[in-house]
Amino acid sequence: MEIKELELKGVFLIKPKVFEDDRGYFYESYNKKIFKENGIDVSFVQDNQSLSHRGVLRGLHFQKPPFAQGKLIRVIKGSVLDVAVDIRKESPTYGKYIAVELSEKNKNMLYISEGFAHGFLTLENDTIFAYKCTQLYNKESEDSILWNDSNLNVNWGVSNPILSEKDTLATKFSEFISPF
Repeated sequence: MEIKELELKGVFLIKPKVFEDDRGYFYESYNKKIFKENGIDVSFVQDNQSLSHRGVLRGLHFQKPPFAQGKLIRVIKGSVLDVAVDIRKESPTYGKYIAVELSEKNKNMLYISEGFAHGFLTLENDTIFAYKCTQLYNKESEDSILWNDSNLNVNWGVSNPILSEKDTLATKFSEFISPF
């Protein structure tokens, strides 16, 4: 497994070692020892999975402290454009984002530390998206930033995605007060 911290400190790209033969494939999607050796020393307490049609955008979501979540993200079926936005006030990359394509074909994963807003756009029908969390879901601490805020200028590659009502009502980044 190859683990590399990306341009935003706290976001890691994980490339598993995939063993393929005529029967299919096998890979480790998580190994606590290897993660810890590469700077990801966390414990996971909840797994989530979603199914989405092509063009669905979910995000940019986060949970406020003390329920902030780190997330280990992967795609089981289909593909997504996965986005993490740094919302840590004291970070030199505050307000910057990183976008990575994750798919069932490349089998890459992302670990996103606490202090990031997260979202994804599905690129194929019937995309199955899965992630492990370091904290349990807490409705009172959930929050979101507007997916298409011009101050963030995230290049989603779409102008009219399928959104939840909650995501259309998210806070503009210019009005956002970070709890991190």
